[in-house]
Amino acid sequence: MRRTVALLRRRGYALTPSRLGAICIGGPLTEREVRWAAASDPELVLAEGLVVERDAREVAGSIRDRADGHHRASGEYLAMTVDFVRHLVAVAPFITSVSIAGSLASGGFRATDDVDLNLIVEDRHRHLAYVVVNFLGVVHALRHRAKPVDDLTRRPVAPRLMTVNLVLERSQCRPLIRRDEDMAFELLMSEPVFGVDALNEVVAGNPALLVHFPQLAYRPASLLIDTPRRISPRWYPAALDAPARALGEVAWRYMQWTRRKHPDALARVAYVRATMRPYTLFDKP
Repeated sequence: MRRTVALLRRRGYALTPSRLGAICIGGPLTEREVRWAAASDPELVLAEGLVVERDAREVAGSIRDRADGHHRASGEYLAMTVDFVRHLVAVAPFITSVSIAGSLASGGFRATDDVDLNLIVEDRHRHLAYVVVNFLGVVHALRHRAKPVDDLTRRPVAPRLMTVNLVLERSQCRPLIRRDEDMAFELLMSEPVFGVDALNEVVAGNPALLVHFPQLAYRPASLLIDTPRRISPRWYPAALDAPARALGEVAWRYMQWTRRKHPDALARVAYVRATMRPYTLFDKP
């Protein structure tokens, strides 16, 4: 449980005893077991209804506020994201799986946040996926210009709303280079919206993930959509991935340039990218 609390802290949040017990490293625990462990472990404490490390008690209030805000904001954005994914997979037939990640999946979403998506795509289509998601994301965001923003989501024309968190090509999943607890946790906390079979194949092909989180074998998927009518894959030959990489990298570096006066935002981006390596896009060799 101590390892799970530390993992959550690295990602900036904490959980109630019942929720923490459900996602513990090594398998689920009952709420009673979590409360007993928190009371008996000198490194842990229950603060603001959350299990945190003792030296993190002072931030428990702000984490609690985020969790409370999640309940107010998440419903609207979950419905919006499911609708966006339905359009995305219709126009991008090379995408085999889409999951909601980040704060909207973990329980700390605020209206100022963007929505993170994890994708599995056909080989040699990673950068095409990035470009298509961001193009559709801009079109989508134009309809939501009134969305609250912060230093991460503020943009000149429309707010940053739908974004790519992780893109894996199918061959990268067989097997995954990374099968550590952080990667297993990323998969566990994501909410599948499309292509749950592809996600199940990742887990089946990487049994080491289940050593960290056996819960991966039976996680629910309550947001799944039916496969919509999709355009022909011939519109997206693999040869387009190289120019898509060039275009996507220019756009990504421009976004970082817009944050140049916001060191906290840049630090947050750097941390998220560090947790995704070696699967991050646009890293220099």
